[in-house]
Amino acid sequence: MRRRKKPQAEEGGGAPRYMTTWADMMSLLLCFFILLYSFSSLDNQRFREIMVAFKNMAGFLDGGTNLIPEGYNSEELSPFADSSQIQLQSLEALAAVIQDLLEEEGFVDQVELSLEDRGLVMRFKDVVLFDIGSDALKEAPKEMLKKLSVILEKVPLPIRIEGHTDNVPINNARFPSNWELSVARAVKVVRFLIEEGSLDSERLSALGYGEYRPIESNATPEGRNRNRRVDIIVLHPSLAGSEPGAEWLEELSRTYPVK
Repeated sequence: MRRRKKPQAEEGGGAPRYMTTWADMMSLLLCFFILLYSFSSLDNQRFREIMVAFKNMAGFLDGGTNLIPEGYNSEELSPFADSSQIQLQSLEALAAVIQDLLEEEGFVDQVELSLEDRGLVMRFKDVVLFDIGSDALKEAPKEMLKKLSVILEKVPLPIRIEGHTDNVPINNARFPSNWELSVARAVKVVRFLIEEGSLDSERLSALGYGEYRPIESNATPEGRNRNRRVDIIVLHPSLAGSEPGAEWLEELSRTYPVK
């Protein structure tokens, strides 16, 4: 009589054997990235504050249209980017947008743009906004100023208007000195940006320097033409908290301490 073979025990259920190797690899990768993260000095709260403060400056969105110039590398605004790098890139992007506006409106040769320690400076040359010795704002640049205010409205930083003159004395019933003329011009631009434009009055300030902040020598007609100007300045974030009435920017100022 032939003995019946005992049936072999069935293999137990569970995941395929390759899953063990795969799980080990995933665990090692997870440990690797956790280690990289621990080596970085990333402050999540700080990074969130930076992104909130610059969410409009990094996008300049207008009705869903991205106004950042083509070629601007938004990938550089990474969690590992230095805050000063973010500031510089944001102001550079703003300058490019304003440059496009000046070209469209025909003022590209009459307004100089420069990045300085104090911020983005828009320098309106000689008689672009005012006739010599006058504080009456011309009609030609008004539409451009309105469109400029729409762009600046999206930038969460204070804006300073500075009036400058040459050293040729002025003495009439309205302006006893160049001081009064420079202040009057700055105030006129501020009023226009508020009343005809779209800027909040809390973000604006007006200063008049008269002849005492020249950028060229007053010994030549060309130098005097350069010195007669109005500067519109988007202040650097580190200077934001120093502006009168800018208490709402204190948090931004703490995010970007003066170095």
